[in-house]
Amino acid sequence: MNSAKKKELEITAAKIRIKALETVRTAGSGHIGGSFSIADILAVLYFDKMNIDPADPKWEDRDRFVLSKGHCTPTAYTTLAMRGFFPVEDLATFRNIDSYLSGHIEMKHVPGVDMSAGSLGQGVSCAVGMALSAKTYGKDYTTYAIAGDGEIQEGQIWEAAMSAGFYHLDNLILFVDYNGLQLDGRLTEVMDPSPIDEKFRAFGWNALVIDGHDVEAISAAIDLAKASKGKPTAIIAKTVKGKGTTAFEDKVQFHGSYPTEEEFEIAFRELNENLARLEKEYADIISGERKG
Repeated sequence: MNSAKKKELEITAAKIRIKALETVRTAGSGHIGGSFSIADILAVLYFDKMNIDPADPKWEDRDRFVLSKGHCTPTAYTTLAMRGFFPVEDLATFRNIDSYLSGHIEMKHVPGVDMSAGSLGQGVSCAVGMALSAKTYGKDYTTYAIAGDGEIQEGQIWEAAMSAGFYHLDNLILFVDYNGLQLDGRLTEVMDPSPIDEKFRAFGWNALVIDGHDVEAISAAIDLAKASKGKPTAIIAKTVKGKGTTAFEDKVQFHGSYPTEEEFEIAFRELNENLARLEKEYADIISGERKG
């Protein structure tokens, strides 16, 4: 990945966070923490890696994506809107009783969503089914999924993991959002699933551990996963819940709590300052390339 592409993806992730926070503020509710921790992963998937067509959301040969931690719609819906699946303006209706953009991700009404999710622990099973279907019918699409680190305390996750390993689903790539926090507190205090990578290896998976906010590392891990044959891949992405602003970072209450006006002000200021910095760095890169 060249420096310009890296900066483009960082800018995209920054814009996703800002728009997602605007969406939550307008709605008066929404899950900020876990949404912000996966923004960089979503930016790489939707703006660099996935083979998709916003003009044809149900295209048979598209790559699939399952957001198993289905409450993280602020960034998921923002990403889909920014990618062109539906108007960005519709984000202003998020969680409105008459809106098609509900609080948990929903495939029936939202273009670009491949699987509905709400009850945690079920999405990986759905992703396994999609990957197995591709193998059965000779399709070459890749199925991606994101699960939360608290979510993998659910037993169904490991039944799905066992199935994926048994059927050698090398067309399945699972990100585990390893931010160390869940609704009730820190993972280490509730039920620590570590070592996560070793558990997936024991179920017949490849397992990679990366910085989940480094777009280069995310991209490289996906490339390694796609090059590996005979096994599904779990990418354990070390992240920070609420990443991007001191108002929310590593604070368990922002799993789902609504910020105060002061917290919103801090967050928007820091997020916009970061975006301005990234855009200046990108402009400098492009200027340097032209001079060169």
